[in-house]
Amino acid sequence: MTSPDPRPPTDYRRHRRETDRKLAIAVVLFLLVVGTGLIAIIYRPSAGVLALICLLGGVGIIALLWILLSLIERWVGD
Repeated sequence: MTSPDPRPPTDYRRHRRETDRKLAIAVVLFLLVVGTGLIAIIYRPSAGVLALICLLGGVGIIALLWILLSLIERWVGD
């Protein structure tokens, strides 16, 4: 017996891209918040500020790689 409303097809690629984006944002936030917080707690707040500056540089590299790979993925044709 079939249902009267057939379900629309599932777009697994879109779902994967959304999941990857959410995971990347979670990793970056975890790196910044937890990493900086632990350094500030263990050493002192001034060290936490310096750590934040350094970690922002790392986040910038991660963002550049993410953008580059996204552009390559679109260029190839997904």
